[in-house]
Amino acid sequence: MSNVPIIAGTLQTDPRSGGQTKKSGVNPLPDISETWEKIRDNNNNEVDWLIAGYIGGSKTDIGVIKKGTGGLEAAAKELPDGEPIFGGCRLNKKGRFVKFYYCSENTSGMKKGRAAMHKNGVLNVMEGCDGEVKILPDMTEDDIEKIY
Repeated sequence: MSNVPIIAGTLQTDPRSGGQTKKSGVNPLPDISETWEKIRDNNNNEVDWLIAGYIGGSKTDIGVIKKGTGGLEAAAKELPDGEPIFGGCRLNKKGRFVKFYYCSENTSGMKKGRAAMHKNGVLNVMEGCDGEVKILPDMTEDDIEKIY
């Protein structure tokens, strides 16, 4: 047997911990799930998309930074440059719900890496989605239909 220590990678189970999974440390704020509930409410006309991101320079706290109406097209026009974001929307043509993750090319490697670790922790808050889509600036629902 080798004397090499066993070290678990990020988000893996470390055998020395008794089988406990490491956490990513992300803190999705309650406003994400509250806004998502409104988006999923068929009687709501106030909001049909949300974009969440890091709040106040935090490296772990993620909350809603933008929301509105206009579906995927409106959300795609609001994608920030240089910051990773997480989001979701109602597709107006089909009434389906999708979630998304986006990092522009101008996002630093450190931010991309941290956001990639936090992605599932944030997107899992948005329950009842039909799936995850790749979103790009100026994307439309017709673009989604061509891809998926």
